Amino acid sequence: MDTTQHEPGVDGGATAMVFPGMGPASFAEVGRFLVTNRQVRELLAEADDTLGYSLVDRFRETEGDYSEYAQIAFLVNCVALARWAEQNLGVSPRICTGASFGEKSVAAYSGALAFADAVRMTAGLARCMDEYFRTEHTGVVTHSFVRAPRERLDEILAELDELGEWHETSCHIDHDFFMLTLHERNSAWLEARLRSAGAMPLYAMRPPMHAAAFGGLRRKAEEEVVGGLTFHDPALPVVADQDGALLTTGEEVRTMLLESFVRPLRWPDVIASLQGQGVTRVCVAGPDSLFGRVGTTTRAFEVLAATPRLALQPRPRSTTAA
Repeated sequence: MDTTQHEPGVDGGATAMVFPGMGPASFAEVGRFLVTNRQVRELLAEADDTLGYSLVDRFRETEGDYSEYAQIAFLVNCVALARWAEQNLGVSPRICTGASFGEKSVAAYSGALAFADAVRMTAGLARCMDEYFRTEHTGVVTHSFVRAPRERLDEILAELDELGEWHETSCHIDHDFFMLTLHERNSAWLEARLRSAGAMPLYAMRPPMHAAAFGGLRRKAEEEVVGGLTFHDPALPVVADQDGALLTTGEEVRTMLLESFVRPLRWPDVIASLQGQGVTRVCVAGPDSLFGRVGTTTRAFEVLAATPRLALQPRPRSTTAA
């Protein structure tokens, strides 16, 4: 693919579009953007046609930060903000990537999936995960924590091994920022050990994510949701969030989405891959409190945050000198 027509970053490097993982975002936080932004309205109309109901109404009426409707709304918001950034901020990316849930957004934005299929996939996977974790791995959580250098974390993991307790590293975000999946019965012990090592526990996630133990979920997702979708070669290269691999075919993007259930997210590998492709600036499209702010990203790139709040601010009109 010829990339010579894409606008470089301000210092001559390339720009990447980055889609963040999903964090809590209530209707009260993003509702105004959902109903007023032109790019969102266009995508909402397509989403409503695909789903057969009003996404805004379901999102407004349903409790829970990670409900099926909240997840679809997050997808819509992220893709809309990427388009808004192109039209209003002059962003012209040469490459793109998505972290965790952001893989769904990057599949739609890159053209690997038609937007309607990305909506169907997001709804289907949300239901698939609810069904799976209702009966499987019911006592498992994913803990997030910072200020835990690798060597200190390795000592804690060695203690878990000595105790015969299963665990898997689900996310490596920065040199001292990790997410660990383990049995909930060990949560208090883990938090105490982290604090004694000078680390700071953040939160525990349910359902858990990104662990080899969830092979049954990967198979269920492929059989019931992903296997029935048509993937296309992406218009922009995609960087996989598991290992930084450069993906250029629809089949590779499909595999990335499925592997996300059983392989950890490795953000430093993504950053190194983007740097290897000449990226000097990233546009983080979507509500984000992590991937555009973490040191791994800010140390490597100029970061432009395309958020609902920014998109709602009045834009100055260009004027012609008399």
